[in-house]
Amino acid sequence: MTCEINKETEQQLFFHNYARLPLAITHGEGAYLYSSDGTRYLDMISGIGVNALGYGDSRLVDAIAQQAKKVIHASNLFMLEPQFRLAEKLLEISGLSKVFFANSGTEAVEAAMKLSRKWASLSGNSEKKEILSLSNSFHGRTYGAMSLTAKGKYLEGFEPLLPATGNVNLNDIADLEAKAGDNTAAIFVEFVQGEGGVHKVSSDFIDALTKLRAKHDFLVVADEIQAGCGRTGEFFSYMHFDVHPDLVCLAKPLGGGLPLSGVIGAEKVGDVFAAGNHGTTFGGNPVACAAGLAFVKALYEDNLMENAVMTGKQIKHALEKLAGKHPQIQEIRQYGLMIGTTVNRDASYYVQEALKRKVLVNATSQNVIRLLPPLTISREETQQCIDCLDEIFSEET
Repeated sequence: MTCEINKETEQQLFFHNYARLPLAITHGEGAYLYSSDGTRYLDMISGIGVNALGYGDSRLVDAIAQQAKKVIHASNLFMLEPQFRLAEKLLEISGLSKVFFANSGTEAVEAAMKLSRKWASLSGNSEKKEILSLSNSFHGRTYGAMSLTAKGKYLEGFEPLLPATGNVNLNDIADLEAKAGDNTAAIFVEFVQGEGGVHKVSSDFIDALTKLRAKHDFLVVADEIQAGCGRTGEFFSYMHFDVHPDLVCLAKPLGGGLPLSGVIGAEKVGDVFAAGNHGTTFGGNPVACAAGLAFVKALYEDNLMENAVMTGKQIKHALEKLAGKHPQIQEIRQYGLMIGTTVNRDASYYVQEALKRKVLVNATSQNVIRLLPPLTISREETQQCIDCLDEIFSEET
């Protein structure tokens, strides 16, 4: 018997991990998703930043289909052409030295944590184990990544966390100087914090971080899982700063919607891992890598990073006009097509109200409306979102 696709059945079948929207999605096209009753929704979430090309891009679909006809999986016991081609492209873009492919953002963070500890173990300082992150950060939900995630709601009930981990207050140079030292193995940085409400690290903070790295010899790890792959107008968000990370974690849009993540490392860490130190059965799947290469090519062919800059500014300008007449809006933070709007109440209210108006937005950090539209989004489509929010703010009581 075929089950009904609804909230009641969901509660019966699954662990209660997700606060799903009450939509049974059948397909997508461009910037729109369609539910089982035929209703069309403008998607300003894009799979939490994954579907950067929107839905149904023919180049992505063709790359997946062609590779699936050849080999879907063979494992990392073999050399697979799509891995080589994608790795070559990522090293060309980043200027770094080596790549490791995994399946998700949290797996990339775990790999980077292990590599950081292994690198530090070769330093001659047996106490060089500490891995730090920034307050308000989000790095994933496995134990290592969760130990770096400085948000209490994700940690409660799961202690004890990984030892020798801790946090530095965001943009607090004095706190950074007090906590980073000779026993620090690595510091993880989201140059634009996504889950934390779209906050950017300051240039002064990064300058201080770079100086401390030179003094104490630790690794700087850029978490580009949400802000990377073109979303902020550069391929990586750290490229907006004068900084050269030792490791870069990327995921979300990289596989075009298929599970794919990676860690890119500088020459400094290129020879740290030996065979058997770390691995994955599915990481670097050839179909996902073929999709990844198609995504990266489309990003440049279609000037999507330029569109992220231009359209992002248009959205910010429109939101600023709304703020002029709606006191509910407190602050607007925009970096390319990564936009957070702080409001004076729980932002989940706006998620539900926008849903009624056939627009999908996201809430994060309690009171932030987060927009992560496809990088292909048009001015007309973004105006639909702005009109929706304007209507909600106007009718709100």
